[in-house]
Amino acid sequence: MMNNKYFIYLICLVLLSSCVVSPPKKTSNICDIFYEKRSWYKAAVKTEKRWGSPAYVTLAFIKQESDFQQGAKPERTKLLGFIPWKRKSSAYGYAQAIDGTWDIYKKQAKKPFASRRSFNDSVDFIGWYNKKSTKLLGIPKNNARLLYLAYHEGRGGYKKGSYKSKPWLLSVSSDVQKMSNRYQSQYDKCKKKLRSPFYFLFN
Repeated sequence: MMNNKYFIYLICLVLLSSCVVSPPKKTSNICDIFYEKRSWYKAAVKTEKRWGSPAYVTLAFIKQESDFQQGAKPERTKLLGFIPWKRKSSAYGYAQAIDGTWDIYKKQAKKPFASRRSFNDSVDFIGWYNKKSTKLLGIPKNNARLLYLAYHEGRGGYKKGSYKSKPWLLSVSSDVQKMSNRYQSQYDKCKKKLRSPFYFLFN
């Protein structure tokens, strides 16, 4: 009986490890990311076609939120200054989406089995969220700074200007814009190559 349990335990470990996706080796260059992970390129292009959110914007968000770590979570707060306690929010996964907003996304995007550990679902989530911010707040789809403020604060918080009293957040949003600009410049140089199926066949 013990041998059977041990065998089942090993099988479960193998299955779980096979689902783990390592981050790209180079995260500061969008071309290197897409060369390494062809499926991510396809997911980003699909998101752009579906929601109109440029690949360089959605990846800049993921770079900031999780640095492409599949199971990223917020740090735990400290009880009495040193005891690990509750996490700051329910944010999880590549896009650091919180529970409530993720549930709304699954319903509205008609993706009931979407997972925050899936890059495809996470990039689609960001595209979906930014599309609504563009429509409801009038933010241009390539303005990563303002879109990130709406993403972080929620559209209600953005309307109230809650970010104005958070210098650290204004600094982060500027960093997201810089990364988006950098990704865009890189993407312009490699997207023709990425579109060619022959590149991936012989590389």
